[in-house]
Amino acid sequence: MDTYFSSTELAYYARQMNLSEIGMTGQYKLKQARVGCVGAGGLGSAVMMYLAAAGVGTIGIIDDDCVDISNLHRQLLYTYADSGCKKTLVAKARLQQLNPAIEIITHDVRLNTANALAILNQYDLIVDGSDNFTTRYVVNDACFSLNKAHIYASISQFAGQCATFVPKKGPCFRCLFAIPPPIDLIPNCAQGGVIGALPGILGTLQAMEVIKLILSIGQPLIGRLLLFDGLSLQFRELTISPNPECKVCRYEQLFSDLSYADKPVCAVDSPEISVYELQRLKQENIDFLLLDVREPMEYEIGNLQGGQLIPLNHLPHRLAELDRKKFTIVYCQSGQRSKRAVELLIQHDFVNVRSLQGGMKAWIEQIDPLMEKY
Repeated sequence: MDTYFSSTELAYYARQMNLSEIGMTGQYKLKQARVGCVGAGGLGSAVMMYLAAAGVGTIGIIDDDCVDISNLHRQLLYTYADSGCKKTLVAKARLQQLNPAIEIITHDVRLNTANALAILNQYDLIVDGSDNFTTRYVVNDACFSLNKAHIYASISQFAGQCATFVPKKGPCFRCLFAIPPPIDLIPNCAQGGVIGALPGILGTLQAMEVIKLILSIGQPLIGRLLLFDGLSLQFRELTISPNPECKVCRYEQLFSDLSYADKPVCAVDSPEISVYELQRLKQENIDFLLLDVREPMEYEIGNLQGGQLIPLNHLPHRLAELDRKKFTIVYCQSGQRSKRAVELLIQHDFVNVRSLQGGMKAWIEQIDPLMEKY
C-alpha cells in the first residue's frame, strides 16, 4: 500500500500516520476520500486547510463569492492581495500550495435546489459552512436524498454549534430547526459581529468530524449538538432526537418551504415550528407537550387547548414539572417569550423543544381567526 504514496507524502503525513487509529491504511482511506465543502468563508477556510493538510485526496469547493477585506480577520485562506478575487480560485491555489498531492475541484456557483443533487453527489460526505438558512436546508435535503452524511456548524459573535447528520442514523437538520427564525431578527456578520477565532474553532471541529467519519473511528456528533461559548470557554452537549413529524425524515418532502429570505446571517440557529406544523401535529394526535409561557390573564383570554401554563418568570423554578425527553412546543403571544423559554430549556438539557413561530398572534391570523385577539 505504501506504493500509493510518494516519499514526500510519507514524510508529510508521518506524524499522523504514527497514530494507531490511522497508520498506512487510514492514510490511504483519507487519500481516497472525496469531501465537498459548501462555503469558502470563515468555517470553510478552517475546514479546508485542515482537510488538505490531513491528506483528504479530493476537496470540492462550492462558493460564488469574492474576497472582501472585511473577510480577512476570520478567513485565513485569503490576503489583502486577493480582494475582489473569486474565493474558489484563491482557495484552490492556497490549498494546493499547502498540499500539492491532493486534488481541488471548484464549483463557482451558489448551491441551490437546481444544482445541489448533481454537485453533492460527486462527494462522499459534505461539510456545511454556509452562512444562510436556505443553503443549510438545501444541503440537508440533498444529503438526505443522496444518503450522504453532512457536518453542520454555525457561529454568532462569541458562540457556535456543531453537529453531524447521517441519514437514517439520527435526526437531520430539519428535525432540529424545522423553520428559520424571522429574518428581521437575525443579524448578519456586519451587524452582529463575529470574533475571528470562532470560525477557526468550529471549522476545526468540523474537520475532525470529517476525518472520524472517513476513518470510522471515535464517536461522531450524531444525535448530539455541541455548543461552544467562547467567552467562558465552555463546551456543552445536547442530545437531539428525530422529529416524528420532520418533513424530510418522515415525509421526504425535499426542498420545501424555501421561499423565505436567504440573506447571509451570522446567528446560531434557534429551533422553531410553524403554526401549520403544530396544526398537523394536533390533527394527527401526535404525542407532545404544549407549554404556554404567557401570564394567567392572557391564558384566560384565549389559549391552545391541551397545553400546560407556566409563565416565563416562573419557568426556571418549575423545570422539575416537565419531562426533559418529551417533545415540547412552547408558545406565547408573539413568539419572543417562547424563544427565551426554549433557550432556557435547552440550557437545562431538554432534548427536543420548539418555539411556536409567531405565537398566538400567528395562530389566530393563519389558523383560527375566530379566536379572541388582545
